[in-house]
Amino acid sequence: MIQHFTGLSDLSAQQIHSLIERAVEFSSIDRQQLKKVLPHSVIANVFFEPSTRTRISFEMAAKLLGSEVINFDLSNSSVKKGETLYDTLRTLEAIGCDAIVLRHSDDRIFETIKEKFTIPLINAGAGRFEHPSQGLLDLYTLKHEFGKLEGLNITILGDVKHSRVAGTMIICAQKLGLNITICAPENFIPAQLSANCKLSTIENSLPSADAVMCLRNQFERHELVDFDAQAYHLEWGLTNERAQMLPSHAIIMHPAPINRGMEIADELVESKQSRIFQQMTNGVYSRMSILEWILKGTL
Repeated sequence: MIQHFTGLSDLSAQQIHSLIERAVEFSSIDRQQLKKVLPHSVIANVFFEPSTRTRISFEMAAKLLGSEVINFDLSNSSVKKGETLYDTLRTLEAIGCDAIVLRHSDDRIFETIKEKFTIPLINAGAGRFEHPSQGLLDLYTLKHEFGKLEGLNITILGDVKHSRVAGTMIICAQKLGLNITICAPENFIPAQLSANCKLSTIENSLPSADAVMCLRNQFERHELVDFDAQAYHLEWGLTNERAQMLPSHAIIMHPAPINRGMEIADELVESKQSRIFQQMTNGVYSRMSILEWILKGTL
């Protein structure tokens, strides 16, 4: 049976913890001593939406494990001639790729196609609902910082409704016992929230937060008329003044890309409490654990 990686919602709490633990192990190994556990394998990065961190960190993860990587070029592909996504992916399978890392705008794309393939598919961000590798690196970051996940208070600021990053964190909260507080404009709040989530004001939430996760406004997934970035920052962003409400142990997170001065003050991006660029580092180790599991079955 082919093991796909399409969502953390498909995994047990123990499987998620095991992936985190393996990522921790990878982080502790010097690159010169790292065993190439995936030699001769070929992984295709297929991104139908723009990406910097996810695409490159999957490529870095694969190469550190000894894999070759094919970066599919959408702009110069037969998709421009009308080829379907299915036929594109089947072509990569037929040519000999061992796994496909796929990003796509369709919310349900993996439900539609995953049973049709004999090589693993890895979700690198699908629609609005899940971004499981980002979720794993966020959990890794929290576990590394606090030594635990259960009972942590996470405040999420911003465009929760359209964010697959937030969606994945909310799914994980149910599985792993995190407490999620959402602070967002009414039109950015999901229609349904799990039992581990609550709504609050920023001022009431930050003093008890272990971590605050700022989200980028997903302009490509909704239409905003006469959007005022400065006004949004003052009302819903993590300003310098609001950051002072955080406990001294709290950390600041952001999945990036970052709109500095909109969802987060410029000065906070690389502040002492920020873990934003550390999240990117952690993303490589987390994606190494995913690739090893998917291709080797070692979990």
